[in-house]
Amino acid sequence: MKIPNILTIGRILIAPILVVIFYFPGELSDWLSCIVFVIAAFTDYLDGFFARLYKQQSKFGELLDPIADKVLVATALALLLMSQTIKGIHVVAAIIIITREILISGLREFLAKAKIYIPVTSLSKGKTVIQMIAISILLAGNSGDKFLFNYGIELGIYLLWMSAILTLWTGYAYLRKGIDLID
Repeated sequence: MKIPNILTIGRILIAPILVVIFYFPGELSDWLSCIVFVIAAFTDYLDGFFARLYKQQSKFGELLDPIADKVLVATALALLLMSQTIKGIHVVAAIIIITREILISGLREFLAKAKIYIPVTSLSKGKTVIQMIAISILLAGNSGDKFLFNYGIELGIYLLWMSAILTLWTGYAYLRKGIDLID
């Protein structure tokens, strides 16, 4: 088992830990949820970095890395929706993100069977960074809101929408490429 794969598996295992921590009482929950999510999100960068640095890219890692990302993001968004940190019209942004993740995963799986690979774009990586920052801020909850001069939730929602818009853009680009490659 190589370091990149250990980090990826760790990201999957953090998801249920995040759920438990999210329901701790008070400010402890806010800050620990944020910190655990930030650590998990950072492992996404680290696993790719170490895979390239030590030339440890593997089929297992290629398969598991996007799954780990989606498990982490979907878990965090579900928690934020259930707690109504994300509510009203802003639920649409979360649904856009989750829907795109499912669609692109399905497309990648389908294309993989045909031995077709669509590389991750720089814009898609940027979308992921913005998404992770938005979710981190939102997980910090009321404590993070106070820390950011009562603009934390507002900033998190703004970044969530920015991520959702980029999600639509990059998702459309992937779908176009996928459809072109299938034809």
